[in-house]
Amino acid sequence: MNWQALRIAVVGPLPPPAGGMAGQTQQLVELLRAEGAEVMLIQTNAPYWPRALARVRGLRAVPRLVGYVARLWRAAGTVQLMHVMANSGWSWHLFAAPAIWIGRLRRTPVVVNYRGGEARAFLERSGRWVRPSMRAASVLAVPSGFLEQVFASFGFATQVVPNIVDLDRFRPDWRDTESLGMERNGSAAATQTGDRAFCVLVTRNLEAIYDIGTALRAFALVLAEVPGAKLVIAGSGPERDALQALAGQLGIADAVEFTGRLDRQQMAARYRHAEVMLNPSRVDNMPNSVLEALASGVPIVSTNVGGVPHIVANEKTALLVPVGEPRPMADAIVRLNRDRDLAAKLAKAGLAEVQRYTWPRVQETLGALYSRLLEQDACSRKVP
Repeated sequence: MNWQALRIAVVGPLPPPAGGMAGQTQQLVELLRAEGAEVMLIQTNAPYWPRALARVRGLRAVPRLVGYVARLWRAAGTVQLMHVMANSGWSWHLFAAPAIWIGRLRRTPVVVNYRGGEARAFLERSGRWVRPSMRAASVLAVPSGFLEQVFASFGFATQVVPNIVDLDRFRPDWRDTESLGMERNGSAAATQTGDRAFCVLVTRNLEAIYDIGTALRAFALVLAEVPGAKLVIAGSGPERDALQALAGQLGIADAVEFTGRLDRQQMAARYRHAEVMLNPSRVDNMPNSVLEALASGVPIVSTNVGGVPHIVANEKTALLVPVGEPRPMADAIVRLNRDRDLAAKLAKAGLAEVQRYTWPRVQETLGALYSRLLEQDACSRKVP
């Protein structure tokens, strides 16, 4: 792929909030520009203009949507292809579908990069409405084998283009990498790691599908067996007040830190000070938090849901537990606290596994996909 000759529009949200689709959009734009590509960013969550519209429910969406469609139309007339970050629900109808049909009208290839962990429910509920748009896309790209299987069950062919993790930012903080954290984490069954508490980190937004409530209940059980442990919840969202109240009801408020929204650098630092990353999600596809923890050398406890077992394997690169059950979650965390050899084994295997999600590896797949679409487009334009 000749990246310097590429003119591409990337369509998607930007942080805040950090992580998820917004983080992948921002990262893709930065990486493509670093390769020399000419990238036009079309932000789907751009601020309202004029700003006063943000306070007017019902009306504020109209000028935003009009402006968005106008930017899509201009971009489709100047770029060689469009890469659209897509999700379920209204996000699909408002942002992905217009981009697909504008690309079709302007004869510009469109890569739809679908990322929603709730894809099966969305297709079952709204398949008759979304199927024509999905068929009109040049390529349906998905980040995991999990979504590849889901789409195949509805008759859609997809291509897997994995999420990308930044190993320069998300990296271990070990003095001795050969010991895989044993110096940092101390002796077996330690409740403290050096001069700081045993830290469990959750890096998901505070929304119902991520089930932070179960994480709090599990941590209450952990704290009974690992005195002095600490839970850090790095994220923002509508459930913050309710979750803080729950921490108080469980009697663990003093051991729980709600950091609020963090940028990528701050999040990376939090990983480097954690002993376990906990992912309590009820619905998931390819969570960036799991990739970031692997890259940071942090042992993972995650629910065995969605695309997670396509990224990590139980007892090999993570410990997988049932959804919504605090006791198995707590037992896995305590096990990692007491069995530091197991924690080191998972971390070492995770560092090897995460190499699949680096830019040099993903770049090959994405470059081949773009090249194929551009060649097909050039051939179709030659046909009289």
